Amino acid sequence: MHPLSRLFSHARQYRRDVRIASLYSVLNKFFDVLPEILIGVAVDVVVNQKASFLAGLGVVDPKDQLVLLAILTVLIWVGESAFQYLYDVRWRSLAQNLQHDLRMEAYRHVQQLDMAYFERNRSGNLLSILNEDINQMERFLNGGANELIQVFVGSLMVGGVFFVLTHELAFLALIPVPLILYGAFWFQRRLAPRYTAVRESAGALATRLNNNLQGIATVKAYAAEEFEAGHIRDGSNDYRRRNGEAIRLSAAITPVIRMAILAGFTVTLLYGGFLALEGDIGVGSYSVLVYLTQRLLWPLTGLAELTDLYQRSMSSIQRVMDLIDTPVSIGYEGQALPREAVRGDLAFERVSFAYDGSARPALDGIDLRIGAGQTVAFVGSTGGGKSTLIKLLLRFYEPQHGRVLLDGQPISALRLQDVRRAIGYVAQDTFLADASVADNIAYGMTDVPCDAIVRAAQSAEAHDFIHALPQGYDTQVGERGMKLSGGQRQRLALARAILKDPPILLLDEATSAVDNETEAAIQRSLDRLVVGRTTLIVAHRLSTVRQADVIHVIDGGRIVESGTHDALVALGGIYASLWRLQTGER
Repeated sequence: MHPLSRLFSHARQYRRDVRIASLYSVLNKFFDVLPEILIGVAVDVVVNQKASFLAGLGVVDPKDQLVLLAILTVLIWVGESAFQYLYDVRWRSLAQNLQHDLRMEAYRHVQQLDMAYFERNRSGNLLSILNEDINQMERFLNGGANELIQVFVGSLMVGGVFFVLTHELAFLALIPVPLILYGAFWFQRRLAPRYTAVRESAGALATRLNNNLQGIATVKAYAAEEFEAGHIRDGSNDYRRRNGEAIRLSAAITPVIRMAILAGFTVTLLYGGFLALEGDIGVGSYSVLVYLTQRLLWPLTGLAELTDLYQRSMSSIQRVMDLIDTPVSIGYEGQALPREAVRGDLAFERVSFAYDGSARPALDGIDLRIGAGQTVAFVGSTGGGKSTLIKLLLRFYEPQHGRVLLDGQPISALRLQDVRRAIGYVAQDTFLADASVADNIAYGMTDVPCDAIVRAAQSAEAHDFIHALPQGYDTQVGERGMKLSGGQRQRLALARAILKDPPILLLDEATSAVDNETEAAIQRSLDRLVVGRTTLIVAHRLSTVRQADVIHVIDGGRIVESGTHDALVALGGIYASLWRLQTGER
């Protein structure tokens, strides 16, 4: 399906706006063509006076004819101006509304895609689609759609006037029009793949820029500014080269169209002049033909720019619609799960899972039951599959085999948002929005009282450092919380989980990147937080999980040891080796 058809088939609520805006464009063009006809009539009045065309309609006196022409001129210009205002407002409003709705729909759809999609696709390319591609569509609707309509309508109207005045000249003068239109679409078809390549190159460049800006500290630390500038230069050169290929082709459109226009105008000027000299057509009619030829053919020079804008927009619309049509593999619908009804019983039944492109499973036949209110820890070497269990419980991914149960029900049968609202998640890489401290603690929640936010911060032992900030709880934390230290960000994440008060708590390396003092503070907060709720802790620091009800050692995607801290140390296996390594015991 054509990109434009896909767009308006998708955005059905705007069809009425498109029809009204198109009607205004047609009416504006109708009034726009009439002044040239009035010029011919005026010439006819001056030359033929009482034998003019208007005299034949009953207005005999030449002065009355000129007064009538003046009145008609005012009415026509008012009509043209009024409909120009109306179509301008309609098309621009349509562009703004459709741009907003399409961006929001695309963004909401992206949020529903599974995590594997983000592993396969670059974030910079997604940003390019959500921003630049949608803006490109807006630019086309702002003016390009109206110009397309007016070129088509103008050709029909002028062609009709030509055939009324003289069939022979009309045929000769209008010969260039189909050639011009064919040439424009011939160029357009060849521009399509080039502009698709331009958009892909722009996405790759945006990805590299986004990656470098997020890792600017590492770039500086390794004195890699020139190294990364070289990568950006290569990406920018590729974008420039692809754009240059498209520009060289699109730049040829205007000269070709000008030659066709020259042929049509020359035919009208010469052949129409001969007819006027021989008395076959009047001087006024000849004036109308000359003016209308210019009015018809000269705007066609804008087809070059219009074709360029059109094809860029079609490539962008295609990318946006392809993104929206990307299937959502993890459904959001399911049985309702009231939060107050969640007990927190969890079970993994023969669960196996492998990431895309990985030959080795991250989890292999996991059988595990966790009672409501239990605190269970998962330890082991990096890459063993500990965090994967957390991700499956959050339904970031679906297991290839087996199932995950919550209170005896498969979580795949429950409403996804209800499952996630029942879970508090504190990750190793804490995400903070570019907002205030208070907004980050109350993230995802509405109408939270200030005293509740303060109590959550106090429970997370974050209140003292927050109070010392320049604006306290109103302090802006910066993009991704860059104005705060790692330990401060982690305490805000804990305060967020405390405020949410979920029946299930997931802690994924929550203390791995903090100092000993901060770890002790966080551990005190965790000791209070885990009471009365099912808690899963992924940790490398075994000192943080000593008090867990059960500790599971995961290695190679399998649970190889289970028990309390004391029992596992006494067992003398993997856990005991890790404990001795971290504590320095022999």
